[in-house]
Amino acid sequence: MDLRDTEIIQVNISGEDKPGLTTALADILARYDAFILDIGQVSIHSSLTLGMLFSTTRDKSGFIMKDLLFKASELGVQVRFSPIDPVQYEEWVARQGKNRYIITLLGRTVSARQIADVTAVIFRYGLNIDAIKRLTGRVPLNDDSGRTKSSIEISVRGFLTDEQRSSLQADLLQNCAEGLDVSFQKDNIYRRSRRLICFDMDSTLIHAECIDQLAVRAGVGDEVKAITESAMRGEIDFNESLTRRVALLKGLDESVMEEVAKELPYNEGLERMMKILKRVGYKTAILSGGFTYFGHYLQQKFGFDYVYANELEVENGKLTGRCAGEIVDGRRKAELLRLLCQVEHINLEQAVAVGDGANDLPMLGLAGLGIAYHAKPKVKANAKQSISSIGLDGILYFLGLKDSQIEANI
Repeated sequence: MDLRDTEIIQVNISGEDKPGLTTALADILARYDAFILDIGQVSIHSSLTLGMLFSTTRDKSGFIMKDLLFKASELGVQVRFSPIDPVQYEEWVARQGKNRYIITLLGRTVSARQIADVTAVIFRYGLNIDAIKRLTGRVPLNDDSGRTKSSIEISVRGFLTDEQRSSLQADLLQNCAEGLDVSFQKDNIYRRSRRLICFDMDSTLIHAECIDQLAVRAGVGDEVKAITESAMRGEIDFNESLTRRVALLKGLDESVMEEVAKELPYNEGLERMMKILKRVGYKTAILSGGFTYFGHYLQQKFGFDYVYANELEVENGKLTGRCAGEIVDGRRKAELLRLLCQVEHINLEQAVAVGDGANDLPMLGLAGLGIAYHAKPKVKANAKQSISSIGLDGILYFLGLKDSQIEANI
């Protein structure tokens, strides 16, 4: 292409969204053999914003702009032309290799102040916003259910060192008001091809600690709960705490496990999340420091592919106060995550791990995407991503799914 005879023009169209508008404008460019270098379109409510960057020869550019102007007037939209220097265009093309990151905002609502705070952090680190899109559905004005969800995805581009990435992520969390979760992920091939999601069970999938429920029925609820809370805060070794708690259950009738399972309170969004994950082909696993009986119960109800947890030993219909086999602790969860990736023939970067306790940190750190879910402060502080504002189906937005895609597959 002879740059001396080339003109590059950016045309921006705005106005009421109408069927056939893009076709009519593109047809004019086609008649003059103009080459479209870039194009983007967004519609909010009934308003359209369309941008096209095209190249043509000097002898045709005037006719193209005249025809576009007449067509815009006919369609009742506004048009603006901006000439682009070819050298500047080539410099712009050369910058397209910069790293891209995805920042996801998630909450019951996302306010203007929260968006301003997040974009201010983006600006301070010299990143450029390429695109902003809403992942959740349109928000009704009168919704008093308390179960609304709002998620916005911001695509940014720029260079960051590892230290800067960590610092930016910390700044995002510190600068965000309560009620907003912010995910910061590198936009690479792995983010777009997650295939396995591993969940903790107690206080993650269910709003309870199964061992506490068993303990109440065994009459040792306070003793067991105190040990559980200490372990979840990371104050005592998990294996020791489990051994001590299970010993207190000695003599409990095994039928009590069925009673507890039928009364388990599921965390918000579990059913919706599992329907979508199964529909789009994700493999799902429960990796729990809890008990296999309850893991298998959830597996039958929601369709988890794998369950690994601790087996309560039973003799003559009674709990012996011991666990059979190797204890599933934090180290073992990480090992199982690695093993499942090998079984599924995927990279660890394609795995997601979700948990709330200190013994979940090893697998949260190992997975490509580790999410602390309504987690203890120590866990949230050490996890790369966290969800504290809404239910489990918020994970779908961290995976980049939109409500329009989700609802079409439920």
